Amino acid sequence: MFNQAFAQGFFFPRLFFPRVIHNHPMQFRPILTSIAITGCLALAPLSSSHALTSTPDKTASDDLMLEMNQAFKKGNSKRLTALLPQVRGHTLEPWAAYWELRARLDTAAPEEVQHFFARYPGTYQEDRLRNDWLLLLGQRRYWTDFAAELSRFRMNDDREVRCYSLALDPLPDNPELPSEFKRQWYEQKEADDACAYAAAHLYEAKRLTDADIWRKARLAMEANRPKLAKVAATIISPAAAAPIDELSNQPARFLTRRIVAFRQVAKEEVVLALIRLASSDPDKAAGSLEKYWALYLSQEQRSWVWGVIGKQAAQHPAGHAYDYFEKTRDADLDNDHLGWKVRAALRQGDWKMVLGATQAMSGEARQDSTWVYWQARALKQLGKSDADRNAATQLFDSIAGVRGFYEQLALEELGRRISVPASPAPLTALEKESARLNAGLNRGLYAIQIGLRGEGVREWNYHANLHNRGGLSERDLLAAADLACQRQVWDRCISTSERTRSLIDFEQRFPMPHKDALLQRAAQIGIDPAFVYGLIRQESRFVMDAQSGVGAAGLMQVMPATARWTARKIGLTDFKPQQINDRDTNIAIGTGYLKLVLDNFDGSLPLAAAAYNAGPSRSRSWRGASGAAPLEASIWAENIPFAETRDYVKKVLANTTSYAALISAQPQSLRSRLGLIGPKDARAGEADPDLP
Repeated sequence: MFNQAFAQGFFFPRLFFPRVIHNHPMQFRPILTSIAITGCLALAPLSSSHALTSTPDKTASDDLMLEMNQAFKKGNSKRLTALLPQVRGHTLEPWAAYWELRARLDTAAPEEVQHFFARYPGTYQEDRLRNDWLLLLGQRRYWTDFAAELSRFRMNDDREVRCYSLALDPLPDNPELPSEFKRQWYEQKEADDACAYAAAHLYEAKRLTDADIWRKARLAMEANRPKLAKVAATIISPAAAAPIDELSNQPARFLTRRIVAFRQVAKEEVVLALIRLASSDPDKAAGSLEKYWALYLSQEQRSWVWGVIGKQAAQHPAGHAYDYFEKTRDADLDNDHLGWKVRAALRQGDWKMVLGATQAMSGEARQDSTWVYWQARALKQLGKSDADRNAATQLFDSIAGVRGFYEQLALEELGRRISVPASPAPLTALEKESARLNAGLNRGLYAIQIGLRGEGVREWNYHANLHNRGGLSERDLLAAADLACQRQVWDRCISTSERTRSLIDFEQRFPMPHKDALLQRAAQIGIDPAFVYGLIRQESRFVMDAQSGVGAAGLMQVMPATARWTARKIGLTDFKPQQINDRDTNIAIGTGYLKLVLDNFDGSLPLAAAAYNAGPSRSRSWRGASGAAPLEASIWAENIPFAETRDYVKKVLANTTSYAALISAQPQSLRSRLGLIGPKDARAGEADPDLP
């Protein structure tokens, strides 16, 4: 449950491995005998006797692994080196060896690193360390070693590594190189050595233009990263970057002081200042642009700024986003601006604007099911010829299915409903045994089950993702998902099953743990069990001890304050905060709160899901001003200003429809669950105005 989390400005933290790289000169030193012995142990494949057959009882060596993990997080390399010999032969030994070497990687000899690679071949830890090593080699500009190691990097998913690879000397004679680099660079939100170095290198070689650099500065300013904008502008010259501190700190004052002598100010400085001003006051930025700067800026610059202003105004239902987007030219906007232009046009029912904006997106963006669906809807709405109607049908057909929100809506546009697809042939004993004996999958499960969830998830994902590198078939993925299901590691079960495209095991993708307890509770309080399951699947993936960074806990991710309030409301006496991770207590409070939310929003599933995620007050405010016309709930959901909540609502509703198909064994309609959403009748009052 995210309502309190949003109120405090927090989100669930992404699980990541710290990869702080220190800029010390490379040191070559003899490898200590103790390190050679303890840090480079042979990794024997797990035999059937080592494969997990049940949740392991925690052992003393497991406790040592947990202690090493804590020492790694604290950067205590001496403690790691001391503990490493004591976990020889442990299932998770590759993690222990990784932590020990990673903690001192900036002073490690290259021979030690190569020895680690040789002793743990094919493991996640080998490739994880290679990623870290590549970043260090790139930072130190050891390009020969970098190029040699890059060819062995299997994940190949680190943007910084990719940036370094694109800046190797001599630059490849590839006309696509600048475009490829810009795709990497423009997506980065934080400054880093790799992409800054590559950008400067490509700019010096005249493979990037001033316009390319300023585009990066604009994107950085729009993302509230003025320091990153300054780093980008510095590539052109220190003088170009000099005004950025002033215009980012006081954009309105900066613009006012430049009005009297605007011909002496660089146009891109004005663009950046207007972008910065729009983030806090889009209407004020619009007034300044229209009154003072519209004739001074180029059409492309004006259009971009109007796009930013429109995007910011679209975050508020009563904003003037549509009017601002009418002043833009689609060709001058990026995909993000165009997406918000589509949303503003949908609110106004301007299907011509919807069609133009979706067609102007990049090829990659146009393949996203969101924009495929809305482009098809626009063609259907506007189409006056058989060709237009056929084009709409083809677009719907290209995404129609049971996989997600827009896929299900597209299926209904074609006159079909959401049904449980035919199950693939049952897994054979050999397929199950192959998954059971997979060393990497076993390490992932073992780590999760002794309390190293982050490490276990990364290791599991790495080996499950071999499918993308030709290592696992779809049958292998189903077998791996089955293994996780049997161990009741439901999040890995679901995520792995979702990787298959042609083979869909619906019961595996939408498992129903705690079925008796949930169905009984749902019937008791009069709530659709499919909605409860759909929400839990999105909240916690059925991880019993799931804990958010701000304290939301358990299956239904209930915040402590909300739990206490709900316990009083539903008559749960003697509730203690420590009970929140108890399964039945969590279900009782979570479903009780969800029922109160549903009643507060007149049974609207989209409004209730948004309220559960972002808080009832926000969900109420997003309904629109009094007198506004009701919207299709799909249009309303797409206009939710928080990306987190927008994605959440769509996934919960699609999950709900899938679970309903499973529970009822009957075809279902997502559209019927959506309905219309508009302002609440002021005369009706609130069911519970104190709802947290």
